[in-house]
Amino acid sequence: MQTSTDLGLLILRLVIGGLILAHGSQKAFGAFGGLGPDGTAPIFETWGFRPGRSRVLLAATVEIAGSALLILGLLTPLGAAMVAGTLVVAASVNADKGLWAVKGGYELPLLYALVAAALAFTGPGRISVDHAIGLTESYSPLTGVVAVLVAALAAYVFIASSRRARRTQPA
Repeated sequence: MQTSTDLGLLILRLVIGGLILAHGSQKAFGAFGGLGPDGTAPIFETWGFRPGRSRVLLAATVEIAGSALLILGLLTPLGAAMVAGTLVVAASVNADKGLWAVKGGYELPLLYALVAAALAFTGPGRISVDHAIGLTESYSPLTGVVAVLVAALAAYVFIASSRRARRTQPA
C-alpha cells in the first residue's frame, strides 16, 4: 500500500528528474530554449571545460540518463549519483560568486545536487520500478553513501580532466 511518503517521493522524483531532463535536453538538442551542443560549447570553454563540445555532450548525456532513472525510480542511487555529480560540476562554475543565485552563485545547482543525493538515501518509494522489481530491499544507508561518493569522484574527475585539457590546448 502506498503512503503519503511514497507519493511525496514520486513528486520529488518527477519534479527534479523533469527539470534536469529538460536542462540536459537544452544542451543536447537545443530544446526548451537551449543552445544545443554547438551553442553551449563556447560557454563550457569559457568555464575551462575543454574541449567544449565533447564536454557538453557528456554532461547532457549524463543529465538525461540520470534524470530518466530518477523519474522512473529505476536504479535510483545510480540516477541520483549521475544527477548530483553533474550538478556539483555546475555549482563549481560559480563557486567564486558565493552561494546566492541573486549574485550569480551556485545556490540552484547545489539544491538540485542535494535533492538528488537525498534520493540516493531515501530510495524511490513504492511507486517506482525499483520497488516493482524488488531492488528497494537491497538499498541501505551505505547505498546512499556510495552514490554520493561516486558523484563527488565523477565531478572531481570531470573538473580535473578539463583543467588538464585546458593546459594542453590552445584557447
